[in-house]
Amino acid sequence: MEIIVSQEIEQVCPEFVGACVDATVVNSPYSEALWKEIDDLCRKFRGELTTESLKEICSIAATRRVYKACGKDPSRYRPASEALIRRVLQGKELYQLNTLVDLVNLASIAFGYSIGGFDAEKFVGDTLTLGIGREGEPYEGIGRGMLNIEGLPVYRDAKGGVGTPTSDNERTKITADTRHLVVLINGYDGNEQRVRENASYIQDLLRKYCQSDGGTYSIYR
Repeated sequence: MEIIVSQEIEQVCPEFVGACVDATVVNSPYSEALWKEIDDLCRKFRGELTTESLKEICSIAATRRVYKACGKDPSRYRPASEALIRRVLQGKELYQLNTLVDLVNLASIAFGYSIGGFDAEKFVGDTLTLGIGREGEPYEGIGRGMLNIEGLPVYRDAKGGVGTPTSDNERTKITADTRHLVVLINGYDGNEQRVRENASYIQDLLRKYCQSDGGTYSIYR
């Protein structure tokens, strides 16, 4: 899978760096050991963060800045990483979906990057391009119905949008049958070392919980 960062993204975030994890996996409905990791991290964050201080996490703050630069209100269309951590800090339970989705959510919470997890067999074509959503562009967010993505960073395949930092698309979502996983880490803060650490962390989780060798990851910018 080739990933292209468009000029319109380069203009609002010249420091952007992303990572693509590509792996063969086996999904499962639930992993008790994974959820122990999730619960432990949530407990740690509740002791360290507030709903205001989380906005100062570098990866989240950078994503919010890009939203504003693209013309989107990050408090109305929250980046997924921020929304997940806010939920934790508000004492709400995280949604339990399936092991792959739960694992991607854990990785997003742990590093603060908005991360897209996709069933790669559902992509159309062999190229993804990161651009900015247009007025009236059709996009069905997972569990959100039709989403206004004008002004949101968006990955597109040959058919259209597949992922934004707010919500991925129903068309390419992970299911129980997913065997070929692609995960995209969005480093709008430009911290390549941190992005690489997040990719390696995901690979470790895949080895532990998804009968995977961890696959490979590549950096793109």
